[in-house]
Amino acid sequence: MSGGVDSSATAALLLEQGYDVVGITLKLWPQDCVSRAEDKCCGPQAVTDARAVCHKLGIPYYLIDEAAEFQAKVIQYFADEYKAGRTPNPCVLCNQNLKFGRLIERADQLGAQCVATGHFARVEKSPDGARTLLKRGRDLRKDQSYFLFSLRQDQLARAMFPLGEKTKADSREVARHCQLKTADKEESMEICFVPDNDYGKFLQQAKLVQKHRGEIVNLQGQVLGEHEGIEFYTIGQRKGLRISSPKPLYVIELDAERNRVIVGDDSALACDEFTAARCNWIAFDTPPAAFDATVKIRYNHPGTPATVTPLPGGAVKVKLHALQRAITPGQAAVFYQGDVVVGGGWITASG
Repeated sequence: MSGGVDSSATAALLLEQGYDVVGITLKLWPQDCVSRAEDKCCGPQAVTDARAVCHKLGIPYYLIDEAAEFQAKVIQYFADEYKAGRTPNPCVLCNQNLKFGRLIERADQLGAQCVATGHFARVEKSPDGARTLLKRGRDLRKDQSYFLFSLRQDQLARAMFPLGEKTKADSREVARHCQLKTADKEESMEICFVPDNDYGKFLQQAKLVQKHRGEIVNLQGQVLGEHEGIEFYTIGQRKGLRISSPKPLYVIELDAERNRVIVGDDSALACDEFTAARCNWIAFDTPPAAFDATVKIRYNHPGTPATVTPLPGGAVKVKLHALQRAITPGQAAVFYQGDVVVGGGWITASG
């Protein structure tokens, strides 16, 4: 329970359906993060709200310290990806390792059969009953299946998403009906452990990165200026380059080996193919030689048709049917066929 309206409504719905419900909040924040993320799902106010909801519903509540695991599996990964010139997605790793990793272990200790969260997504058995499928939430504006693509079959088999068939408005209505204090709580769209959505400031304050000067160059290798660390840039970025040019320039590539930020005009951001690695398949154990799917290259991407060709070692080559802008290494590429999440992987290179 994150202390927000969705996890609160989830608990209420499960009670209505006759389940024996226990509320758990994973304490994920490191101690130095408390004062800087007080209102986030990793902050103390969230714990207070989650505890109050459980008291109102009359269910047990546990606060479990997983800060060390979160630091190792999520925050350190977050920093390491930026250092390598990639743009991370920590929510996917948090779901995989914490919410459906450590939390399932805690469920076992409590004798609980399933783990439920407030994600807007759906799980159901395949027609032959052999696999557990992951599907988009009915409310496509709030669908969060993208963040769940890396879950294994054993994790999905124990997952419950009571909001999967509902809308955000439904979630709030459930909370209001039960007179829960979170009913009108504002939701956060930012990374939970990064105050003010300023990830560069967070990385420095947490002493995970230090400023280090390097060159900003164009596609021809001409030096245009200096930067203070590739960690503070991402593909497609325009602001903060501090270089003069007769036309707008954008970050096209981050060269970690040479500590360079490479810039170019908007047309250089367009691409129609990329590779992805460390793929996880949900709809099948082994992918076919090639298949067509709709691919999302970031969470807020609408999706675009593509042909996916598996490569050795769990990688894929993705050929897009139309040019897309700012395909970013480190982000997740998630493949859909209709509402079904076929699987996904991590973007390694474009072009």
